[in-house]
Amino acid sequence: MSQVLDTPPPTTPAPAPPDLSALAARYGLAVSGARPSLPRYVRQLWARRHFIGAFATAKLTAQYSQAKLGQVWQVMTPLLNAAVYYFIFGELLDTSRGVADYIPFLVTGVFVWTFTQSSIMAGTRAISGNLGLVRALHFPRAALPISFALQQLQQLLFSMAALFVILLCFGIPVAASWLLVLPALFLQFTFNAGVAMVMARMGAKTPDIAQLMPFVLRTWMYASGVMFSISHVTGSHKGLPSWVPELLQANPAAVYIDLMRFALIDSFHASQLPPHVWAIATGWALLAGVGGFIYFWKAEETYGRG
Repeated sequence: MSQVLDTPPPTTPAPAPPDLSALAARYGLAVSGARPSLPRYVRQLWARRHFIGAFATAKLTAQYSQAKLGQVWQVMTPLLNAAVYYFIFGELLDTSRGVADYIPFLVTGVFVWTFTQSSIMAGTRAISGNLGLVRALHFPRAALPISFALQQLQQLLFSMAALFVILLCFGIPVAASWLLVLPALFLQFTFNAGVAMVMARMGAKTPDIAQLMPFVLRTWMYASGVMFSISHVTGSHKGLPSWVPELLQANPAAVYIDLMRFALIDSFHASQLPPHVWAIATGWALLAGVGGFIYFWKAEETYGRG
């Protein structure tokens, strides 16, 4: 009798758990926020091109909405920067010596550099500064850094009107070479957008990078010939290795600045450009644009989480 009572009742095997992947495939479900394939991601981004343009324009309009002079600051800010740099570098440090049309030379450098600097700074905060938008809506996150780069391009185009007036006031005639501004700006925009996407991914993971970037960009500016001619300054230092001026002139910021000066200023000759400058400019644009886009896409599902 005790043996019968002590015998455990027979157990029935637990039912096998359902195959969730099969159920998801059956009903057309997908993982929320999963990273799409690269071709599909590009198509999604293209489908939202109107949003990118509208978002960039809205951010540009709102940028100076609280200032009494409003959008005038889009032109005044780089002009004031150029005036400060002219006083310090052109007058006090005398870097204008040997540089023809120094004021157009300087203003062109400041405007073009500001385009790159502002695009990268805005891209660094593109994700970390818009977490509410990222978490509330589903869209390709690359739209944010690209739209910020587009915003800075729009601001540069406003500033170009003042630049053209300055060129004419200093006796620089309108020339067919001014048309080279268009491909130069396209290559620079591609480069800026690519770097902005790289910095957006890094800034999303480590927001403190935004505090470091002003120091990095200021150092980069001083090495890019914004306020002086790289060839003249390096040529006056005979002890420098030959690769130093070549390296300085081949850095992307200097390349795009020199291309704009060559297009706009008739006294800036082709001899002042690095060899194969258009190939270098295209290479930087492809490296940053394509590489930055893929680098950003690989972390698509992580943005706005954690």
